[in-house]
Amino acid sequence: MMLNMLIAPDFSPERFGGWHLLNTALQKSAGLSMRLWTPTSATEQAQWVSEGKADIIYANPFDATGLIRDAGYVAIARPVGLANEIVIAAKAGSPAESLEDLQPDTRVALTDNRDVRLIGLRLLEVADLSESDVQWQVVESHQAAARQVIRGEADVCFMLAGLFHSLSRLTHSQLKQLIESKLSDITHVFLVHPRLSDQHAVLQQTLLGLSANADGQAVLDELGIPRGFEAMTAEDGEFMIDLMETLLD
Repeated sequence: MMLNMLIAPDFSPERFGGWHLLNTALQKSAGLSMRLWTPTSATEQAQWVSEGKADIIYANPFDATGLIRDAGYVAIARPVGLANEIVIAAKAGSPAESLEDLQPDTRVALTDNRDVRLIGLRLLEVADLSESDVQWQVVESHQAAARQVIRGEADVCFMLAGLFHSLSRLTHSQLKQLIESKLSDITHVFLVHPRLSDQHAVLQQTLLGLSANADGQAVLDELGIPRGFEAMTAEDGEFMIDLMETLLD
């Protein structure tokens, strides 16, 4: 049986090869036939999931909440030490030195990533800004969000911290970080469809075992996940869901 592994469309483009390496490593170690799917948008991802085409998903925490609660997916692993922190950045020459300097009708550039939007909005509460005070400018990539700010077409951008820190030195020099969140317990997670209950253990063991040998470590380094993956239990998944729901309230 051919399994489909779907990767959330919010990874840095330079990691694309790493996901193919991971797909190959999982097939070899777990003895499974797998096809890698990389949707280009949250909309495309949602379509593939709704059509029942995703057996294994590397999901952002917002999507993971619904996939676990509503579709019965099981969380098996998460990256070690790579929480989904959010950076809010302005143009280097902007008069804004902190979030408190942002005003109503602030223009925010970001990708179609709901957990980034959600966490960013919670950070903006210190400036007494709510969703109705923000003008959203949804773009195709984190690089495009940065360009919007640099060109003066947006006041700030919301971006996953890992993606922000992976921007080129030139791009960084034209931006000013206003804040980086410190949430710690919210991460991307590997989810497996309940119809594959007999494969959960072998997939989890394979992911956790990548850091045990040089070949697996090379894959992790290509993914930007140098410390590898750790196991998740049902309780771990519920705890993260509770945190996400707290952010939504």
